[in-house]
Amino acid sequence: MKKNVSQRDIARMLGINVSTVSRALKGVPGVCTELRERVLALAEEHGYRPNPFAMSLRYGSTRTIGIVVPDISFNHYAHLVKWIEAEAKMSGYMCIVTDSGDKYVNEVECLEQLVNMHVEGIALCLSQETTDFVHLERLKESKVPVVLFDRVADVDCPTASFNDVQAARQATLHLIDGGARRIAFLGGPNRIKQAVDRKHGYLEALRERRVPIRKELVKCGHVSFNSGLSDTLELLGLPEPPDAILTDHGLLSIAAFQAIVSKGLRIPQDIAITGFMSDWVSGMSYPRMTFLKQNVRELGRKTFKLLLDQINGDDTVSHVVVNARLSVRESTIKDIKH
Repeated sequence: MKKNVSQRDIARMLGINVSTVSRALKGVPGVCTELRERVLALAEEHGYRPNPFAMSLRYGSTRTIGIVVPDISFNHYAHLVKWIEAEAKMSGYMCIVTDSGDKYVNEVECLEQLVNMHVEGIALCLSQETTDFVHLERLKESKVPVVLFDRVADVDCPTASFNDVQAARQATLHLIDGGARRIAFLGGPNRIKQAVDRKHGYLEALRERRVPIRKELVKCGHVSFNSGLSDTLELLGLPEPPDAILTDHGLLSIAAFQAIVSKGLRIPQDIAITGFMSDWVSGMSYPRMTFLKQNVRELGRKTFKLLLDQINGDDTVSHVVVNARLSVRESTIKDIKH
């Protein structure tokens, strides 16, 4: 492939100034018709394309934002990126998407790379290892707009998240109303606000219905398929195993489902299961899992709107909450016929 020519290359070929080439390409007055036609003909012949990054840096605006997610291969995060990007595109912004691998050190590196690329703002979904927010303070000192989304923290920057407490409470009440009394909670580490809020909603529902809280039924640890599998198998091995499980992440939902099936237990007759997951995870299981449907499109839209406001000079620290609603399917209906 031949190298794209620059305005400087065209100027050198014609023996004129770069500024003259620039004016000719833009159609700005001050260049005679004959010379403009020669510039345009040479540009077309050599496949000239303007460099958007060079132009944006020259004029102080890259029209680019960065997005950092814990795992772009996971359906939930991929869809969030899709909707943030869709909103950004409508406002004339491009997106650079990076993946932290759910690790703090990678998250810091992603942010540094995005700043070096002169993005105008960053939308960040925190890793499950993140407990130190010095990297966010540095961004604030550098006047780089940042919005936290989905996994957020109590820090001094705008956030967009789901109604995690209320949604987990609703799901737990649904399990209780279905007859469950030994409801387990399978969630992320207590250092994650999202996991804490969802556990809080679960406990709130138990207290509300006067269902005993059993510490041995609460598992909060690293979010991964393997940890979800081992934690569920441990729960099922208890003298009084759970008759229902609430999960706070799609990976944990898949792991718990597989663990239950591996023990020869029936869903939902022996044990009901529900949690936070995508339509895809719910729909791929049999029976299909009752799940908390998160409006990722709305969260993506709200996230970009907050970021655009920051880019445009609004320093208000707003916290937007998007509702998740319970979608009841077969995994919690006790009288289902198989």
